[in-house]
Amino acid sequence: MRIGVLKELAPRESRVALTPDAVTKLVKAGATIVVEQGAGLRAHFDDADYRAAGAEIGDTTAAKAVDLICAVQCPDPTSLATCPDGATLVALTGSGGEPALAACATHRINLLALERVPRISRAQSMDILSSQATVAGYKAVLVGASESARFLPMLTTAAGSLTPAKTLVLGAGVAGLMAIATARRLGAIVTGFDIRAAAAEQVLSLGAKFLAPEAVAGDSETAGGYAKELAEEQQKKVLEAVGGAVAQSDLVISTAAIPGRPAPRLITREMVESMKPGSVIVDVSAETGGNCELTVPGETVVHQGVTIIGPLNLASTLPLHASQMFSRNVQTLIEHLRKDGELVLDMEDEITGAMCLVYQGARRHQGGA
Repeated sequence: MRIGVLKELAPRESRVALTPDAVTKLVKAGATIVVEQGAGLRAHFDDADYRAAGAEIGDTTAAKAVDLICAVQCPDPTSLATCPDGATLVALTGSGGEPALAACATHRINLLALERVPRISRAQSMDILSSQATVAGYKAVLVGASESARFLPMLTTAAGSLTPAKTLVLGAGVAGLMAIATARRLGAIVTGFDIRAAAAEQVLSLGAKFLAPEAVAGDSETAGGYAKELAEEQQKKVLEAVGGAVAQSDLVISTAAIPGRPAPRLITREMVESMKPGSVIVDVSAETGGNCELTVPGETVVHQGVTIIGPLNLASTLPLHASQMFSRNVQTLIEHLRKDGELVLDMEDEITGAMCLVYQGARRHQGGA
């Protein structure tokens, strides 16, 4: 089985799909790995590291002339057109969208979308979204702290005592829980919010307060553990609960997301205007529209003294560890797909079938998580 690792060309992408430690393990298992020259440089892995791990270093054509092509972001249609017919690509497909899916179908490239790993126990070690959300949640707090006009921890100094910053984290999924833990480590007073009642125990276990969504009735969680989209009346009640907490916060980290849907709007213009000047909002959900009404994806705006940051691809800003985590997920997936040394795509398999968007020239799903 031959595996290729592509150099990422997408804007703001510094990660690499397979790191040298994963290459070492795959080579020992009998795979041949071809890494595109310079693929790991932005993640701080040079070609010598890959050679030492047992990989071949080649140009773009060589890295594509394989059974399985690995990338972080799905290549653009022009690049996909130069992949051999019948090749299989594993990548995140969000940035490519419909044109990439169409190109894969046209050129008979089998496409496995990494964001579609099912939330089942045996696929947990392949869950790219969770591993990268961990990175994003951590980095969001650091970004917010660096932009804040206040210290996060309580400080007692010769110049007097300073009270700790109040931090609110909206959404207690993987990114939100990591944000809570990071803000706590930095000494902030932290409150977590989620519409899922099951999240309360996790938030409290990290030493944060939980803003209970008392107004939300019924089951607000899908079978996969994600938050559901709320009815209009429920959404109004959630906004009422969140509004008071936002006004009292010095730093807000918003991570709320609904798979396959735009990010829920949780922070209105009026809420922003109720915050103290010098406060900061880091909207981790900016890529899917943002939780804040004033978020501009990819930009930082200041509204009445409040800084609103809409970061894109936060995980890529910590490229070394993000790549290592991403790579371990991909390595586990490859081991799942490899049978007797060969690549096997079984559409009846609950992991492979769920991930495969294009197979033998035919579209199987509409895409999305």
